[in-house]
Amino acid sequence: MDKLKVLDSALVSKYIKGDEKCFEILITRHKQKVYNFIFSKVLDRDITEDIFQDTFIKVIKTLKKGAYNEEGKFLPWVMRIAHNLIIDHFRKSNRMPTFKNTDEFDIFSVLGDGELNAEKQLIREQILSDVRRIITELPEDQKEVLLMRMYKDMSFKEISESTGVSINTALGRMRYALINMRKLIEKHNIILVN
Repeated sequence: MDKLKVLDSALVSKYIKGDEKCFEILITRHKQKVYNFIFSKVLDRDITEDIFQDTFIKVIKTLKKGAYNEEGKFLPWVMRIAHNLIIDHFRKSNRMPTFKNTDEFDIFSVLGDGELNAEKQLIREQILSDVRRIITELPEDQKEVLLMRMYKDMSFKEISESTGVSINTALGRMRYALINMRKLIEKHNIILVN
């Protein structure tokens, strides 16, 4: 078998059917990219080795369970697994402090800009992704006010005029949106940095 001409998807398919050599080819083909990606985020060889091993253990388990459905996108899929394991590592090592919920809690206060190193950038991307997912779970009227206020920087007077409700109703919807987001954050066990 000419190793260079065989597509990842064909190798994955053959591996799932029992051809162990195909997985060796996949690892050999992609190990440097995956290893370099992990190292660029954690900057520690031992931790990189651990996460690298865990990544491919998870890949093997997923393939063996028949749960792989990323046809033709093997490397991006492996990178996503590595990315998630890196996030888990930072969370477990307490390098990501948890954000304490208070009555004045404002989810967007944790999304400050500034110079971000690779670790903080990765964590920030994960938080933004989590926040976007949570926003989609809000009731439509709360989501509308929250998006206008936080992403379009509209005043409550402008929101009131745009939606045809009173300023008090707009304020109330914003308040309930933040309360519901706090509940969703706890429900999904999302950790935010401060």
